[in-house]
Amino acid sequence: MDQFSDTGRSGLGGERRLFAARLITGLLQGLALYALYFAGEHGLWPRTQPAAFGALALAAGYAPVVVLAGVGRLSGRTLTIWTAVAAVVLALLGWHDVDRRVLESWTQPPFLSLPTLAFAAAALFIAHHLIAPAVRAGRPIAPYADYFDVAWKAGVQLALSLAFTGAFWLLLHLGGALFRVIGIDALERLLSQAWFAIPLLCLAFATAVQLTDVRDGLIRGVRTVALMLLSWLLPVIAVLVASFLLALPFTGLDGLWGTRSATTLVLSAAAALIILINTAYQDGRPDNLPPRALRVGARIASVLAAPLVGLAFWGLMLRIGQHGLTPDRIIALACAAVGAVYAVGYLIAAVRRGPWLRPLERTNVIAAVLSVAVILALFSPLLDPARLSSANQTARLERGAVAAADFDFDFLRFESGKAGRAALDRLARSSEPEVARLAQAAKQRDARAFDTPAELRRRAQGVRIAPVAGQTMPEGFAAQTEALPDVLTFCSGDQPCVLRRLDLDGDGREEALVAAQRMVLAFGQREDGRWRALGRYGPGCVEPRDRLRDALGGDVASAPAALPDLIVGGRRLQAQPEVDCGAG
Repeated sequence: MDQFSDTGRSGLGGERRLFAARLITGLLQGLALYALYFAGEHGLWPRTQPAAFGALALAAGYAPVVVLAGVGRLSGRTLTIWTAVAAVVLALLGWHDVDRRVLESWTQPPFLSLPTLAFAAAALFIAHHLIAPAVRAGRPIAPYADYFDVAWKAGVQLALSLAFTGAFWLLLHLGGALFRVIGIDALERLLSQAWFAIPLLCLAFATAVQLTDVRDGLIRGVRTVALMLLSWLLPVIAVLVASFLLALPFTGLDGLWGTRSATTLVLSAAAALIILINTAYQDGRPDNLPPRALRVGARIASVLAAPLVGLAFWGLMLRIGQHGLTPDRIIALACAAVGAVYAVGYLIAAVRRGPWLRPLERTNVIAAVLSVAVILALFSPLLDPARLSSANQTARLERGAVAAADFDFDFLRFESGKAGRAALDRLARSSEPEVARLAQAAKQRDARAFDTPAELRRRAQGVRIAPVAGQTMPEGFAAQTEALPDVLTFCSGDQPCVLRRLDLDGDGREEALVAAQRMVLAFGQREDGRWRALGRYGPGCVEPRDRLRDALGGDVASAPAALPDLIVGGRRLQAQPEVDCGAG
């Protein structure tokens, strides 16, 4: 019998109240998400406050799931407090995720990054299934069998509910397509409307949660079959990992390190071991032990997790020692730390005498708590990976661990948010001329350069641009070619590009037109003196190799656009006219 299914579930009336509560929750969630979507889509939300939008979006997307999972299982007061705490924490995570980044003009709401969405969901799932059993047990740590029962059942419910919601949506679109072929497109047009689609999907998910919740025996049966099938994969992964570890002394580690993803590979293998060990162990009751073959396999697998995590740490330390910290390496280091707790605990469980793998239970609870704490630290100012990696990379440059020509200034410019931009500004004011020059060049780039500064400098030295007769190079243009990828790409050939200065928009300031083989590149100068790419001109038809380059020295004038830009809903849409080659 489910000891977590009695609160508010007395008879048919209780089930109806639960269904109504979940439907109301789903509807409110859908309306909240649609309101945010409408505000972002129609420019009603100030672009100056994207962090607040991200905070509300993350809270509105995930906090209602706490209600869907907790109603009928937790008392009203407990559920209200826990939902409020979860909503506040989610909002803070969403706020920080947006606030720490430098958002480009084209970034759209909800502004949240994929890692934040994924890790916040994981932390919420783990935290909820640590709290709910403990509250019901009336003590800080519940019996392990309760944790197992609630978490694995909820995992099956979540998977089935998401599958139901996806299938429901696909069937609606199938119905819309059927009606469209007979000339009725009302359903398809309705499904394309956000005011209808977003609340409907939230209601479908809430309905799926209810349906899977009231069919408790069915969910337990599905869980039992899934665990049984997965547990028999444990001997397979154990043999593969053992063979891999035994082969390493003969093959060496160069091949593993050469993959540049060694940490990800071995941590994934360790995670697979840990999950499959738990499918065999389940709740650990003596009357629920697996066959002897699985018990032996689980004990061996518990030993194998430790060397895998050790290899992950080794690979990470090598990469950090060679290239310093990056956000990805910091997250990998945090995952390896959690993996180390599992590895040590499982190793102790494997070698200790007594009931089969019993120390595994305490290890799982400790690692779950640690996982939540680590996620909250990583996605908050406490251990912000962008801030830590920016500080580490800058310190390596300043102490001479990496030469300025080999330093990745673009990492600070494009991949480490506001902390990286602040570090780059400081390096641009450095007393070291080479550091200041390269930092300034990185600040002027509009897109990341995947070459090292030394390679960019070498390529810039090979750029050949000749002004047309009677003109000179624009001020600062030649010195900024490292920050202009198009120039590096198209003007390093055997023949020089041709440059002409021309006021294209009648604002009294000259733009730079650079003619390559089959296109003309347009560049404009900002108020701070930086040159940036404006666009490209091309006939769109095959032309002789040097026609544009030669013609730029003759008569050149700007002409009205074939199609003007449109203003739609407050947004400017640029035309992309078709080219009629037959019209000359």
